[in-house]
Amino acid sequence: MAILSTLMEVFAPIFLILSPFTSYTDQILSIHRTRTSAGFALDIPGIMLTASVLKIFYWPGARYDMSLLVQAFLMVGVQVTLLKVALDNRPAWRGERPFTEMGKSFAQTGTGRPFDFWRWKQQRPYWEYLLFLAFGLLALHALLQPDGSSLYTRFIGGLGLTIEATLPLPQLYANYRAQSCKGFRVSVLANWLFGDMMKMGYFFASEPGRVPWAFKLCGMFQAGCDACLGIQYWMYGEGEKTSDVEARLSMRA
Repeated sequence: MAILSTLMEVFAPIFLILSPFTSYTDQILSIHRTRTSAGFALDIPGIMLTASVLKIFYWPGARYDMSLLVQAFLMVGVQVTLLKVALDNRPAWRGERPFTEMGKSFAQTGTGRPFDFWRWKQQRPYWEYLLFLAFGLLALHALLQPDGSSLYTRFIGGLGLTIEATLPLPQLYANYRAQSCKGFRVSVLANWLFGDMMKMGYFFASEPGRVPWAFKLCGMFQAGCDACLGIQYWMYGEGEKTSDVEARLSMRA
């Protein structure tokens, strides 16, 4: 048991740091190669970018494990690349609306999201949102100068980890809606599942206090959702061809 714990202490941080590359490089290359992001949930980079930025600003107060902080920085870079590639190759059937319609309520636009959030037609609003989030948190940190016991630190930490825990949900819904996993790379799923095992082992093998319980609880929820994605892949496979999925979803939109 001591040997296993030692191995986990050595190799798990390395895996966590490299996981942004191992998890998403194949997805980025696949979208770039096929020239379409059909079947890939655009919410994934949105969730990961929001959660990673919040986790970065959570660190000064919480001082959690350094490998998780490095992972958050690398994840931002990888997800920015994924978002750019996905937006450049976004299929026409998504039907996003422009940022200029922000004055309308989500009931009027019919998208089910306030201000059509993360469903914009133009690319600029996505980058504006990320800049506002980063500089807004930077300003709050400069103003509040929070420590580990502050309500603000606990709030942004809990918020970031909760958002990250919802990562598989958009892809679960997209797969269910299309009755297919076409466009979602099995390499991403495999890395998510293996990463869940490594994270759980590392979180619970670490010495008390090194990894906050918020990481552990959100990690367990995410692992359960990833397992559901695995069941979907087993049930649906890659199903229909991408062109068939796009045509059918365009009729539903």
